[in-house]
Formats: sequence, structure tokens, C-alpha cells
Amino acid sequence: MTVPSNTLWPLAVTTSDRRDPGLAERAQQAAQEVGVPYVTRHHKLPLKNLLADTAQALVVFEASAVALVDSQGVLRFSPGLGYLRVKQLDAGVQEDMLVRIAELRPGERVLDCTLGLGADAQVAARLVGPAGTLTALEKSPALYLLARHGLEALPRHPGACPIQVVHADADTYLRTLPDQAFDVVLFDPMFERKRRSSHAFEMLRRHADYTPLTRATLAEAQRVARRVVVLKGSRYSSDFPKLGVQHEPVRPNGTILWAKLPGGLTAPGSK
Repeated sequence: MTVPSNTLWPLAVTTSDRRDPGLAERAQQAAQEVGVPYVTRHHKLPLKNLLADTAQALVVFEASAVALVDSQGVLRFSPGLGYLRVKQLDAGVQEDMLVRIAELRPGERVLDCTLGLGADAQVAARLVGPAGTLTALEKSPALYLLARHGLEALPRHPGACPIQVVHADADTYLRTLPDQAFDVVLFDPMFERKRRSSHAFEMLRRHADYTPLTRATLAEAQRVARRVVVLKGSRYSSDFPKLGVQHEPVRPNGTILWAKLPGGLTAPGSK
């Protein structure tokens, strides 16, 4: 895609300043996936110049990593907390809340409607194992490219299934699916959080999609889920009450709420 002059795009894709044709080809294909410009990176073209003249944010393909860059910082994809949670599972520790709430079983089919940086997806993939399936949706083009290509570059855990990442709006995607297409549907929507967070989360928040989760979308999820819909949110948000969702018991100092809704239901208006 050609960048028109005097246009500051919300997002563009480029490469590190290495002269690597393969890297450039990957970056061009990634840009085409989400319909944003690809910008050829010359050896002496600083990213700050691209941010000033071309795009508000950049997904940068590097030799062994992918990064999201804007005027406030850089976020390179890392397995991060998901990796640590999986290590705990490997050690036999079953205290992860996703274990307790979702009760995921080997061989199950999981739909993660809000991928983000992929921590819950990595844990779910490990819990359902190689015989299971995990499809993860991300609507934000910046986070989709960061997570999709970041996860793809990771060595896959021998006890986990692959994570199929899809650039899609959750409500739209759910409506295309037949009843009980998945065993479990997961949501961790970007509810507004008022407390200061880590650099990674602040970066995530700047580029996340804030489309509100609605009762209609939850109803679709309950139709698509054979067993259960799991919802995760902030204790400091009013969104759970707005959705009419009752959360699970939480520790007095807990900041994350979890809720589960039964699957196998027919969405209102369905035949």
C-alpha cells in the first residue's frame, strides 16, 4: 500500500533497519492482513521520523522479534505472564484462576474472544493439550499483528495445542458460528481501569479496542459455547453490573473479577 503524502496513518508496518528481503516480505504480508501501509525502512531512517511523518504507531518486524512502537514507548512481544503461568502448570500447581473457573479439559475446543497479549490463550492451550483446539480473536490491528506474529515465533509447548489467531470482531465472529461450535468461550474485554499499570499494560490500553461488551454478545457466546462462558474483568469497573453478571467470590484485596455463564443456550431471536 502506498502512503499518500501529508497523511499520518493510525498504524503502519515496517522493519528494523537490517537489509533482509525475507523480513521485508513478512512485514508486507502482515500489513496486507489488516489493510495498513507497509513502509520501506532505509538504513538511516529513524523510527521517530516515521512516527512524526507517516504513522501514529508502527508494528516493526525485527530479525527475531516483533514490536509495537509509538511516541510513548516500545513493546516487544514476550510470552510474559502466560509463560510463567504455564510453567506453574508444568510444575503441578493448579492455582491458576483459569483452571478453577473454566475447568478446561484435554481435547476441548476453546474460543478466546479477546486475545490481547495472549496470556490466557497460552494457559488455555496448555490446559486443553495437543488434542484440543484454541482460536483467539483480536479486533485491534496493532495488537493482532503483535500477538499473532509474536506467538507464531515462539516454540510450541509439547503439551499445548497451537493457537490460531484471527483478526475479527468478537460479536461479528460469534454470529457466524453454529450452536455449540466450541466447548468454552473466554472474554477479557478492555474495561476501563483507573489504576496505573505496568508499561506493557499501558501500551496495551493505548492500542486496544474499546468496543463495549454487550448482553447480546454474551448471549451469542452462550449459544456458541457447549459448556461455559468465562468472563474476566476489573474490580474497579461497573461493567459487570451493567451486563447483569454476578462474579465469583473474590479475595478482599483481589483486583480481578471472574464470572461464568452456562453454555448451550439459545440466543434471543434465534430460530
